[in-house]
Amino acid sequence: MSPAPWNSVPEDKTLFTLVTGANSGIGFGICQRLIDEFLSSRPRDAHLVVIPTTRSAKKSQETVQALRQYARKSAEKSQTLRSHSSSNCSLRDTTRRIHIASVQLDLCDLTTIKKAADQLINGTLSSPSEDDHFVSLVDVTIPRLDSAIFNAGIGGWTGLNWPGFLHNVLTAGIIQAFTFPTFKAGQAGLAVNPLRKVDEKAPQMGEVFCANVFGHYLFAHEILPLISRPPTSTLPPGRIIWESSIEPTWKDFSLSDFQGVKTNAAYESSKRLTDVLVLTSSLSSVKPFSTPYLTIGGKETLTPPKVYLSHPGVVVTSLFPLNAFLFFWYRLAMYLARFLGSPWHTVSTYLGAHAMVWLALAQQEELDSLNAERVKWGSSTDRSGKVGQKMTEVEGWGWEGKVEDRKALEQDLGAWISRKLSGRKSDAVDLTEERLVEFEMLGRSCWREMERLREEWGTRMNKACAR
Repeated sequence: MSPAPWNSVPEDKTLFTLVTGANSGIGFGICQRLIDEFLSSRPRDAHLVVIPTTRSAKKSQETVQALRQYARKSAEKSQTLRSHSSSNCSLRDTTRRIHIASVQLDLCDLTTIKKAADQLINGTLSSPSEDDHFVSLVDVTIPRLDSAIFNAGIGGWTGLNWPGFLHNVLTAGIIQAFTFPTFKAGQAGLAVNPLRKVDEKAPQMGEVFCANVFGHYLFAHEILPLISRPPTSTLPPGRIIWESSIEPTWKDFSLSDFQGVKTNAAYESSKRLTDVLVLTSSLSSVKPFSTPYLTIGGKETLTPPKVYLSHPGVVVTSLFPLNAFLFFWYRLAMYLARFLGSPWHTVSTYLGAHAMVWLALAQQEELDSLNAERVKWGSSTDRSGKVGQKMTEVEGWGWEGKVEDRKALEQDLGAWISRKLSGRKSDAVDLTEERLVEFEMLGRSCWREMERLREEWGTRMNKACAR
């Protein structure tokens, strides 16, 4: 076991962030943006440790190499680095404060969830480097996690429903249709055996549900020893940052099809479930279920992590299957929606990563002052591409889990992209106390069922990994 470069650095000058599904798409963009914003906002002697997860050792190696190349280019262009050039702050000094090491995690294979968590908590990570600009990491230990960003997932779509596309655009308009599309063709019946490698007779589970929600749900509980804090710690609480979508609405989810196997809107259903779970986690009626989940052994001897909800806006990624010709027009249409005034069309994965990175890097005092745990934070942009974080309305919850005065919302004089009503779904219904109570009841039911599933599958997972 080798001494880690961060062992000699004060705790408050190190940041450990894990990002799932980071070898491409938004996950890779999150890692890029983390590096950029860390270099521009943190002290010159602070260290960043990024832990991207992928599904294979080959992808992990490629991701680490790609992010190191990006970090070097970022350091070369860093305004902060140039401004301190007279203070002997060299390129090498900067890049050797950025550390990247990967673990393998397949959210549809529960045995890898257990193994990845055990490696992070009890094992070591290695990430050798032949480039002297980066520290070669060999059998280093991770003392904690400051944030875990749950980005990985699958769409379960098969392509476009062309009649639905034309109807959606003609009846709702370009901005609404390209923000809240009803024309994505999904495939019902996608299922997976999450213990297939060790137990061929284990029950099937909805694949999209497993990849987007349940795998992360199990993983978060498994890494509690790293992301919780002892009572004497002076560090802020750890953060679990779930990534949702702007798309899901009330009708996309029902407890009657909890795992999203029978519906062709499995993606939207999984994201609706994510919204409900995160936003209700701190409510008193839900705490009988969420507290045992967020504490080790069900005992609050450690400070549990805080849980936040985010989404990337509307991003163009390969998650939606289109050929090269349609993909070109898909991207162009998204830029058109932004030009026409949509605050949600971030388009690029780098801009879409803003909200998640902001939640990971913001000072705890800022997040607490905003009651950030009660908000779905989206990446938002103006026509020029200037990006920021924006509160997102959630059906049944509103913007902050409270009924708001309609006149006050209409008289909001803030910047366009920060106004709550900007980018709102055209058929959205104002929140009422009755709807809020209904949302809370749904949250309690979802948490109860998720905890039942965690106990059931956690037992299976532990037995499988013990073989």
